[in-house]
Amino acid sequence: MDHGAGILHDGEIQAQRLFGVEERGQKMARAIHDYLSPGAMAFIQAQRFFFLATSNRLGTCDCSFRGSDGDDESAVVALSDRELVFPDFSGNNLYNSLGNILDNPQVGLLFIDFSAGARYRVNGGARLILDKTLYQHLWPTAQGYIHVAVVQAFANCSKRIPRMAEIH
Repeated sequence: MDHGAGILHDGEIQAQRLFGVEERGQKMARAIHDYLSPGAMAFIQAQRFFFLATSNRLGTCDCSFRGSDGDDESAVVALSDRELVFPDFSGNNLYNSLGNILDNPQVGLLFIDFSAGARYRVNGGARLILDKTLYQHLWPTAQGYIHVAVVQAFANCSKRIPRMAEIH
């Protein structure tokens, strides 16, 4: 078996075997790309928030909410079909996410549109950008930025996404 052309790691394949879905999993793996389609870029840039997963080099994980600072700001901008950038705003001063990125640059981003029942995932390599002026025109109050080089990008199953409407 092709195992999604090497996209899936051994643990993912083992889990698929345990649940008897290896063939379906292999088919789904073919939908994982190392770039963002124009539709994916539009979806991502339309989101006002997302969830960021990081871990340190020991594998201790952290997941945080990341959002825009204003009503007309995107939480993430696609610089190209293989690059994203998002702001870092001051928070609780623990620097869990940024500390993890400095220790292990692998990140996962999960975008969910609760009103449309859609989600998209991006996994990649992150680096900090400390030059506050670089994207100041997009996020004036950011203390820095995180650049993500896309490694995996894919739409995710829309099952069990609760439908929610934004309250203004």
